[in-house]
Amino acid sequence: MIKLFDRNNNIAILIAGIFSIIIGLGVARFAFTGLIPAMLDDYITIKFVGILASLNFAGYLGGSIFSIFIKDINFKVYLYRLGVFLAITTTFILAFSSNDTLWLIGRVLGGFAGAMCLIVGTSIVMQKLTIKSKTKAMGIHFSGIGFSILTTDLIARFVLSMGYTWRDSWTILAIFALVLSVYSMYILSFDKEIKQNAVKVKFDFTIFTPFVIVLIIAYFTEGVGFVVQATFLPDIINNLKGLDGFGSITWTLVGVAGIPSCIIWMLLAHRFGSSNIIIIALLLQAVGILIPVLSSNVYLNLLSGVLYGGTFIGLVALFMNLGGQLSKGNPVVLMGAMTSSYGIGQVIAPLYSVYFIEKYGSYDYALILTAVIVVAGAILLLLAKKFEPEIE
Repeated sequence: MIKLFDRNNNIAILIAGIFSIIIGLGVARFAFTGLIPAMLDDYITIKFVGILASLNFAGYLGGSIFSIFIKDINFKVYLYRLGVFLAITTTFILAFSSNDTLWLIGRVLGGFAGAMCLIVGTSIVMQKLTIKSKTKAMGIHFSGIGFSILTTDLIARFVLSMGYTWRDSWTILAIFALVLSVYSMYILSFDKEIKQNAVKVKFDFTIFTPFVIVLIIAYFTEGVGFVVQATFLPDIINNLKGLDGFGSITWTLVGVAGIPSCIIWMLLAHRFGSSNIIIIALLLQAVGILIPVLSSNVYLNLLSGVLYGGTFIGLVALFMNLGGQLSKGNPVVLMGAMTSSYGIGQVIAPLYSVYFIEKYGSYDYALILTAVIVVAGAILLLLAKKFEPEIE
């Protein structure tokens, strides 16, 4: 037990990393999705939800790109702590403020906080781990994304089930994040300042081969595919005939399916090739997106949550892993391009979704367009396979 408070213990580092993801993504991002049905009942509109989601992803995009170019590990620790602070503070805003402007600013800062907790936090975890196979360790670390959805959803649902309001849920979630932050900030720091040699990054644009360009476009389509369900899934399910109340269960299944997904997809990629597995995962995600359009069967729609949770985390890992392999040992430029592409998809998708929802009074058109975009990404990648370079 004492070793769990040892900053250099690998298990402690992995636990702290998962706590960071729960704080930055679970509390500051995904909990919002689970609480949308309750907030729609007495406070926000679906249009405002879309705007808030778009701004949240814009904040995440900005933080992601910014973090890619930060090399000093000591500065990363400060940025990580800033992210934890912002994640908790912006959650308290949702609990106690009724000012729309504060909510808008809070969601942007919450998105930035998510990038600091996930991307910067992950780089600190990588630096501190002394495990030989860091790839396997990262599979455990990224299972935190699934845990972040599951834990925050269960907490929010429990508070609501006790007769309290969605604002009370935000308060409890903020306090929960505050408790986790004490441990994660203590472990994810260093006993003394780490001395590093300055690394000069050479911008080698020859990495942008036809296949890499298609990979970047395909990652954009996954950014679109990720967002619509990440933003609206519980409300989508609740609006289906006979499924009112099943939205929260579906969202819980997203978290459960997400926990092992990264490890499973990476193992499959190692055996069958990353691009092949990305295509399969994209097509499975498209099927999950279309299920609420084609059927109101309860089991099929619960399956849609499993397909979503089981693909979106794995796809991020698959794309980033393949991009790293194609970057010729200098991933900064390619990672920046891929992250930007994914982020643009995230920002756009909630906005066109709101347009279709308001125009037609249904999620169907937004879901159909999203599925078409995701399938287009899979087809483009399939066609581009003949240009795929061999990876040593």
